[in-house]
Amino acid sequence: MMLKIIDLFAGIGGMRHGVELAAKKLGIDVQTVFCCEKDEKAVNTYKINFSQEENIFGDIKKLKTEDISRVINNHDLLLAGFPCPGFSLAGVVKRKSLGKKHGFSDTKGNLFPDIVRILKVKKPKAFLLENVPYILSHNKGRTFKRILKGLENVGYYVPQPEILTSSDFGLPQKRRRIFIVGFHKFTLFNYPLSNINNKGLKSILEKKVDEKYFISKKLWKSHIARKKRNLKRNTGFGYGLVNEKSLYTRTLSSRYYKDGSEILLQVKGRETPRKLTPRECARLQGFPNSFKIPVSDVEAYKQFGNSVSVPVVKAIALEMLKNI
Repeated sequence: MMLKIIDLFAGIGGMRHGVELAAKKLGIDVQTVFCCEKDEKAVNTYKINFSQEENIFGDIKKLKTEDISRVINNHDLLLAGFPCPGFSLAGVVKRKSLGKKHGFSDTKGNLFPDIVRILKVKKPKAFLLENVPYILSHNKGRTFKRILKGLENVGYYVPQPEILTSSDFGLPQKRRRIFIVGFHKFTLFNYPLSNINNKGLKSILEKKVDEKYFISKKLWKSHIARKKRNLKRNTGFGYGLVNEKSLYTRTLSSRYYKDGSEILLQVKGRETPRKLTPRECARLQGFPNSFKIPVSDVEAYKQFGNSVSVPVVKAIALEMLKNI
């Protein structure tokens, strides 16, 4: 059996990799027949890890609806971890402070309508979408209702979406994301349950780490002072400190390159903690050691922070492929 997929807003290919692992387990061959990603450095990482010859479309908004049939090949499964700045809590707060639009009002940043128009034209058997949990409550829940209605209006049955946590699928990261599955016909589908033991943070740590990953005394003092100020203000924001015995970290985000504040590792015998290395971030998201990291540390942090957790996608795909 051949499963044909398209990978929208692909990033570095986390969604695709998870589906490929699930398909391999079930003895199904996979062919990616279309991919889009407009970040050139993410495209570089994607191509090096999947196929240098792969033709990757850039900005999907430049694809006219009348050209979809010609440009996008027929496929069975549509994948899309659609960008979330306009729907995330942090993104909404930032946009409001800058006087910018968010949610569906952000016509440039909102790529959900592009998913709908592709589904309407190509009519794949199923789709898998991923986003941040805050999308449920954005605009008092009206945004999410509009999303579900849009998917149903183009002919899809959408089981009740669920929020899944990466730490329930073997990763030492408390990353919560909402997943939306849809089928072109009514399907009895159940989201996967946690069935993998979390081996803890120690399982992803490198044995030898360059000194450059340890933060300076000045930055460490700044983190401590900021956390004290925030506690007084009752804002609750501050650095997240873990050690090798910790079961999981906070959510890795694309801003990790800035100061590493959400995940700082306390090392015995060291005065200051350190950031995770790019390889450790890759492992934190479930990428294998064979996954190549051809970019700078700054770009690697952005790319892995923006990615999905591979084992979570694999678990969902295993359930989906039984019904496709």
